[in-house]
Amino acid sequence: AILVVIAFLAIVAALAAFGGLLFPDAMRQDILSSLLPAGTAGHPLGTDELGRDVVAMTIAGTASSVVGPVLVAVGSMLCGIVLGTIAGYERGWLDFVIGRWTDLLLALPVLLAAIVVSGILGGGYAVTVILLIVLFSPSDIRIVRAGVLEQSARPYIEAAQMLSLSRWRVMFRHILPNVSTLVITNVMLNTAFALVAFSSLSFLGVGVPPGTADWGRQLTDNRAIMFDNPAAVILPALLIILVACAVNVLGDWLGERLSRTGAGA
Repeated sequence: AILVVIAFLAIVAALAAFGGLLFPDAMRQDILSSLLPAGTAGHPLGTDELGRDVVAMTIAGTASSVVGPVLVAVGSMLCGIVLGTIAGYERGWLDFVIGRWTDLLLALPVLLAAIVVSGILGGGYAVTVILLIVLFSPSDIRIVRAGVLEQSARPYIEAAQMLSLSRWRVMFRHILPNVSTLVITNVMLNTAFALVAFSSLSFLGVGVPPGTADWGRQLTDNRAIMFDNPAAVILPALLIILVACAVNVLGDWLGERLSRTGAGA
């Protein structure tokens, strides 16, 4: 089963990399070909009300739909690694300040805060990515901090401190590799959450701008033609669900493999 998941995600990654090259004119409008049903020659899943091919739009929108969430997951985890490691190892006032910052962010409803801030700043792809990185980072900070606290009490850390190694070396050369399982699994989990959040914001009109090939944008653009051409809505919605589930399954599998490897070592 995991091979199927990996193969599916590999196909999605390939479409994200080359989908725009395969269909450079995916968003080109052709009013004379609007609302063609699935199975029409040259349009296997039909067209939308502006005459844009559903398959071409979906493939071309893979990059926008997938790259953003990956950037969010990686960016938020980088924040989590830096701030969580410092908070867990240094403790004291640094831990207090970082802890209150995470408490503040965790108290905010992610989607509502993203909608408000995006509305104020005018939205856009870059704004959405940066905003979600900030809003996703508190959970990463807490997870990394908990792992660092657990590792800090280990004998190998006491030995490193007795050798007068610098704090940065102890934190990022000795402790951090031992919490890598937490980091990897949480990046995968955050990718799935970010995919749903990103698509939701695009669906609400504050993510990607109109006219952009994106799965979330397809949902909001095509909901009015749900009964004329259901494939225009079902295909991007199904892909959002499948990619999110596949990333979660892969993350769980990697976590189990890394945990067994660590236990065996």
